[in-house]
Amino acid sequence: MSQFNRRDSLKSLAALASATTLGGWSALANAQKPLTVGVIYVGPRDDYGYNQSHALAAAELKKMPGLKVVEEENVPETAAVQKTMTGMISQDGAKLLFPTSFGYFDPHILAVAPKNPDVRFSHCGGMWTEGKHPKNVGSFFGYIDECQFLNGVIAGHMTKSNKIAFVAAKPIPQVLRNINAFTLGARSVKPGITCSVIFTGDWSMAVKEAEATNSLADQGCDVFTMHVDGPKVVVETAAKRGKMVCGYHASQAKLAPNAYLTGAEWNWITAYKTIVDAAQADKPHPNFLRGGLKEGYVKMSPYGAMVTDAAKKNADDIKAKMLAGSFDIFTGGLKDNKGVVVIPAGKALKQTDLELEKMNYLVEGVVGSVG
Repeated sequence: MSQFNRRDSLKSLAALASATTLGGWSALANAQKPLTVGVIYVGPRDDYGYNQSHALAAAELKKMPGLKVVEEENVPETAAVQKTMTGMISQDGAKLLFPTSFGYFDPHILAVAPKNPDVRFSHCGGMWTEGKHPKNVGSFFGYIDECQFLNGVIAGHMTKSNKIAFVAAKPIPQVLRNINAFTLGARSVKPGITCSVIFTGDWSMAVKEAEATNSLADQGCDVFTMHVDGPKVVVETAAKRGKMVCGYHASQAKLAPNAYLTGAEWNWITAYKTIVDAAQADKPHPNFLRGGLKEGYVKMSPYGAMVTDAAKKNADDIKAKMLAGSFDIFTGGLKDNKGVVVIPAGKALKQTDLELEKMNYLVEGVVGSVG
């Protein structure tokens, strides 16, 4: 039976609650029997985007000793993912699951985890809260806005029109944070740069992504980035229009080698390995993991051949400060695109500040609106 169609063959969601507890794992048993890890994707694993970034980490897990990895792709953010998780537990003996899509967390992981206390669930992006969520559930995420700022620095050097573009799915805080970081990076090079934004309305809408890219190209934008699940359409459409691109999620350099400047990439293997190591060593499940460039949770794509030496040096200097923990993206005196000061003078928001998790504005220089 193909593991990628497992959910279609499940006939029942029979009670799978285990009598054991998370702490009941035996280190000796772990040493004798491989740990089975399940990875679940909302789309295809080769989407040149979000799902591929996780598939790359899963591929690295397969190289590690004492692990067996099972995967299923194209699993919707519906009760279907509950069937997939249940199937991996009952059929494959999975003791650690990585359900990767944002919509898997609530209610789906939160419904399945209490029934399987001896299984660990690690979700990408969910806000695990102590005292509220099960201890066998955890979340991890990365500060990829650091890389989007660096994307912006490169875009600021490379734009000729001083108009850059962002194709986005939904105006939620994480997306707004990336748009703002990209814009601030570009404006750190040329303060007069504007960033035009179009929201498509969903994470994967190829037709609307193409329409948005063409519309922004028609408006004179010449450097593009994005926050959608699969950037392939935006990258290829922009390249066909003779525009330049900064990628997102994974590298899209192969899709448009003559247009690709650099990109903001996830490096999920860092979080995956931390979580797997804890499971194999029978240590407490890591419930809340976050990190940026410094911690190795995110990384930049290599520079394209067209990127200038001045652009590289500027971005590399800022990246060095980020790695040293001495650079803040969102600093005092920052205004939104309506001219209202949103961060008071003398204040800087750190990556761990809750205010960044709730960002609901677009910064000065962004041509677009929230909602």
